[in-house]
Amino acid sequence: MADQFADYQFGIYFDALSGRVPGLPMDYATLESRAASVLSPSLHSYIAGGAGDEATQRRNVEAFTQWGLVPRMLVGADEREMSVTAWGQTFRSPVFMAPVGVIGLVTEDRHGDIAVARAAAETGVPAMFSTLMQDPLEQVITHAGSTPSFFQLYTPKDRDLAASLVERAEKAGYRGIAVTLDTWVPGWRPRDLATGNFPQLRGNVLENYTGDPVFRRLAGSAADPQTDIRTWAQIFGNPLSWNDLAWLRSLTDLPIILKGISHPDDARRAIDAGADGIYCSNHGGRQANGGLSALEMLPEVVAACDDRVPVLFDSGVRSGSDVVKAIGLGATMVGIGRPYAYGLALGGVAGLVHVLRTMLAEADLLMAVNGYPDFAAVRENIRRTS
Repeated sequence: MADQFADYQFGIYFDALSGRVPGLPMDYATLESRAASVLSPSLHSYIAGGAGDEATQRRNVEAFTQWGLVPRMLVGADEREMSVTAWGQTFRSPVFMAPVGVIGLVTEDRHGDIAVARAAAETGVPAMFSTLMQDPLEQVITHAGSTPSFFQLYTPKDRDLAASLVERAEKAGYRGIAVTLDTWVPGWRPRDLATGNFPQLRGNVLENYTGDPVFRRLAGSAADPQTDIRTWAQIFGNPLSWNDLAWLRSLTDLPIILKGISHPDDARRAIDAGADGIYCSNHGGRQANGGLSALEMLPEVVAACDDRVPVLFDSGVRSGSDVVKAIGLGATMVGIGRPYAYGLALGGVAGLVHVLRTMLAEADLLMAVNGYPDFAAVRENIRRTS
């Protein structure tokens, strides 16, 4: 029997009969505003901020309003099938937690990566963990239980270090490697520049580097915080070219997913070069301002992939409705970022679990009310609104 995520709403209503009303927000706007009050100003600006005047970040969100769903009645959608299959694995839902490089700092104990893994174990929602962790990748994955985990690679300039990170992720049990293509250099982020805030240069979220044997050879066997930071700054950010894909492919038998693909020609060429997955994303508007939204590019990217590989998507997802629309436009799986970071900030593991369950419940209920028993029905009934 398919998971019925909508049941979460009935649990809330029945709890209220006994006087237990939700202590966490049910909508994104309230979630965001309350999280801003508990996060430090610098950490909040890093998570909430985008590139330039944040026009692309706003466009990511607004793009979802350009699509609408046509209800279909009398189809008996009393059960909805929301599971998806990718790389030979079946996931309970299409939702995953996108990599957030400072998630380790969001919880009071500064073990946010572990909290994310625990939420994944509790909900079955997989997480894609950033190279930038506050805890080592080997330790984090042990808390995810049977829920698959993915590793996002910021490819360093040193190839031996890149190979070491990938090898460690494979040995630890991660199920795929997502190579981020659009962050070999940080974008222009006025909020962070105004406060001089760059967490990594303050020694944060570098555990996967400082504990790596290749990094230790580069920085010196005796760990020194300032030396480690300087070494990291020197080796971070490899402006990859098409010629590097064969080398990346040679590092592992795990699926290689290319993150940051927004042009259909790039998607075709990446698949031809051996990519196992395409991740359509503009980094949530954090890297380049003035561009189209990721959602505007998604249909062309999906068409270019032609069902040869799974297509992941993120950027601007704020609700279960957004999840359904992205699936309707062809995404295989949909990543959320800021919403789960805010849930984690407000309530730790329980807060994050709440956010995941609210988004899944909304998506499930939307499909139920609209008469969509599966994602094929969603894709048949999505239309442009303008």
